[in-house]
Amino acid sequence: MAEIEIPPYFLCPITLDIMKDPVTVSTGITYDRESIEKWIFSDKNSICPVTKQVLIDPDLTPNITLRRFIQSWCTLNATHGVERLPTPKAPVTRSQLLKLISDAKSSQQMQTKCLQTLRSVANQNQTNRRCMETAGVADFLAALMVKNTHEASRSEVSEEYLSDLNKSSDEALAIIYSLRLTESGLKRALNNGDFVESLTFVMQNGSYESRAYAVMLLKSMVEVAEPSLLISLKPEFFSEVSQILSDQISQKSTKATLKVLIGTCAWGRNRIKAVEAGAVPVLVDLLLDSPEKRTCEMVLAVLDYLCQCAEGRAELMRHGAGLAVVSKKILRVSQVASERAVRILNSISRFSATHGVLMEMLQTGVVAKLCLVVQVDCGSKTKERAREILKLHSRAWKNSSCIPSNLMSAYPS
Repeated sequence: MAEIEIPPYFLCPITLDIMKDPVTVSTGITYDRESIEKWIFSDKNSICPVTKQVLIDPDLTPNITLRRFIQSWCTLNATHGVERLPTPKAPVTRSQLLKLISDAKSSQQMQTKCLQTLRSVANQNQTNRRCMETAGVADFLAALMVKNTHEASRSEVSEEYLSDLNKSSDEALAIIYSLRLTESGLKRALNNGDFVESLTFVMQNGSYESRAYAVMLLKSMVEVAEPSLLISLKPEFFSEVSQILSDQISQKSTKATLKVLIGTCAWGRNRIKAVEAGAVPVLVDLLLDSPEKRTCEMVLAVLDYLCQCAEGRAELMRHGAGLAVVSKKILRVSQVASERAVRILNSISRFSATHGVLMEMLQTGVVAKLCLVVQVDCGSKTKERAREILKLHSRAWKNSSCIPSNLMSAYPS
C-alpha cells in the first residue's frame, strides 16, 4: 500500500483513510459514513468539518459513483495487496421498519425473530438508528416492555412464560439503548407512564447486562424528565438503583447510577426514599473502595443531598466509617470533592451535633482536617464553611491538642 499512490478524493477528509461507504453531506463534501456519523451524531457537531458551514440537513446521501470508482481502483490494484471493498448495505427504510413492527405483533415466535432483526439493523450504523427512532421503533419497544411487565405481574404466570417475557424485555431494552435516543425520543418514551416502572422491573429481574442498560438509559431520561415525574418515583425505584450501585456491575453503570441519584435526589421527597432504600451505607462503602476522582465527586454529591434530611444524616453517622471517610476525601481528591465533603460535615455539625458526634469528629480526625482546610488554599466557600463549623463547636473542642492555639484563639469560648 505504501508504494501505491492513492487518489486524494478516495480519502475521507476526517480520517484520511480510503472511504468504505462514501456519503455526501448538505455542503457537498463527501466523507466516509462511519466518520461523519460519529462527527454529527456522537460528537454533536452541526458544522461541516471541511467548509465550516452549518449542516442544514443532517441526512447523508450515498455517493454511489465514487464508491464504484474506489472499488474498481481496489480491483485494479489487487496484485499490490489492495483488498476490494465490499458493497455496503443500503440503509433501512421506514416501510421496512413498519413491516417489522407489524410482524412482531402477530405472534410470539415472529416477535422474537423481528426483535433480533431490529437489533442487527440498529448495530449497522447511525443512519439506521435515526430512521428507527423517527419510525416509532422505540415507542413500540417501550410499549412492549410495559406489556411484558404487566403480564409478569400476574400471579398465575408460569416460570417458562415469565422467562420468555424477561428475554423479550431484555432484547427490547438492548435495542432501545443502542438507538441512543435524542432528547425528543427520550421524552416520548417517558410519556408512556409505566415505562419507568418497566425499567425498575428489569433492574430487579434482568440479567447483569440488562440491568446496566436500564440504569444507563435512566440516566439519560432523568436529564430530560419533567419534575412531576421525578417527584413521583416509587420507593422500589430507589431500592433497585441502590442495589445496582452495590453490585458495581461496571464502572460505566456505577457512574450512570450515581448520576441518576444526583438527578432524582435534588428533590426533597426522593432523598428520604433513597435513604430508606439503603443508599447511604452503599455510598459510604463505595467511597471507601473507589480511588477514581469522578466517582468520588459524584458519591459526595449524592451524600450531600441525602444529608440535607435528618434520616440521611442519621444513616451516615450510623455507619462506622461514615464521618471518617468523608473527612478523608478532603484535600485528597479535588477541590470539588473537598467542597462537597465540607458541606456534608457542615450539615452534620449544624443539625445533628450531639456530644457523641462531636467527640467522634474529634477522635476520627475530622476536626484536625477542618483546621487544615482553614489554613490552606482550597476555595473561599470551603474555608468559610470550615471556619463556621469550628466556631460553632469551639467550646466542645477547645481543649483538643489537634487545634493549634493560634487558631483556637480566633474562636473564644
